[in-house]
Amino acid sequence: MTAMPTNQTRKSSSPQVSRSPTRLRRIAGLLAAGIGLAAILSIPQAALAQSAQTATDPEMSWQSLFDGHSPRGWRAWQGADFPKRGWVITNQCLVRWPGGRAGDLVTVAEFVDFEFEWEWKIVPGGNNGVKYLVLESRPSAPGHEYQMVDDRTVTDPRHRTAAFYDVLAPEAGVLSRPPGQWNLSRIIVRGHTVEHWLNGQLALRYELGSPALREAIRASKFRNSPGFGEKCRGRIMLTDHGTETWFRNLRIRVLNDH
Repeated sequence: MTAMPTNQTRKSSSPQVSRSPTRLRRIAGLLAAGIGLAAILSIPQAALAQSAQTATDPEMSWQSLFDGHSPRGWRAWQGADFPKRGWVITNQCLVRWPGGRAGDLVTVAEFVDFEFEWEWKIVPGGNNGVKYLVLESRPSAPGHEYQMVDDRTVTDPRHRTAAFYDVLAPEAGVLSRPPGQWNLSRIIVRGHTVEHWLNGQLALRYELGSPALREAIRASKFRNSPGFGEKCRGRIMLTDHGTETWFRNLRIRVLNDH
């Protein structure tokens, strides 16, 4: 276990086309996209390069949700500020420190369609989760939970890592790494389709509001939670289950905000 941090605080009459291979490839790509040659020739080279990069570099649309140094963008669940205890920032990680009650964290921003990715690790016996489509008006079932747990401690497949906690189990062959090692997780919400990914593998896919999901919810602890399982605009939550959990490289991209 890491020692407790002491504070809580990336020249011619007609236009000529450059013959460089890089520029020619960019022009070919834009032509393939249906942009006419005359229009391409009128684009300054800097703008052309930026357009090509935007089209081919998916990193351009990602937004960091944690800068590694400050709690900016996060606050306490049903609170106005970042918690004064229990959550610390150290080694460019956001850490739920063990002991006491810290409370859950939520994003200041809300999201509808998005791709959220983060890295995490837990200690032996650890248990935590990330919730999404979170509504503070629904305290008993604020959102859908992507489970993060020491899988040796659970028997119900709906409680395994990458499950929709207590509702839907992940694929049996998709496994988390042992406690103390970093995992990479991703949640995608696009329209009514939701996907849970774990270490590069699709672990679970389901449809919001579908008959199959409603049936699974009726068989879960959330059966008496109106609206649970339906599409909504909500926050992302890092839960507090009391055990040490490390988060880093939290980032998101909006897919189709409404």
